[in-house]
Amino acid sequence: MKPRISMITLGVRDLERAVKFYGEGLGFPMMETSPGVAFFPLNGTWLSLYPREALAEDARVSPEGSGFESFTLAHNVQSEAEVDEAMARARAVRAGATAAKQPEKVFWGGYSGYFKDPDGHLWEVAYNPHFWVGPRDDQA
Repeated sequence: MKPRISMITLGVRDLERAVKFYGEGLGFPMMETSPGVAFFPLNGTWLSLYPREALAEDARVSPEGSGFESFTLAHNVQSEAEVDEAMARARAVRAGATAAKQPEKVFWGGYSGYFKDPDGHLWEVAYNPHFWVGPRDDQA
């Protein structure tokens, strides 16, 4: 088996609000799909949004939960300025995110900040000078 993550599905409380956040707020491209689910292609993987109750039912687990969910999602960018720009865009009133940690230089030599989407999923926006996944903008 080749290791890869092909799709990340987030259980959301309000699908319409979540679609607006990721599509309009963050600018993720959305595919036209059937009602009740949304898909965003993300350069090698997919982000899926599905109603939280229905996702929990499908996995046969309780939909209840709060606090830290034991994982974060990360969006790596090519500079500290891009971290600041992405964080500002996510926190925009129109987008609906809340800041969890303001961008700052971090112990591993990079620069990062965190925001929560409208359902509380933690996203890190990071610049890591030590590695990059994918082609650089100037090499695309």
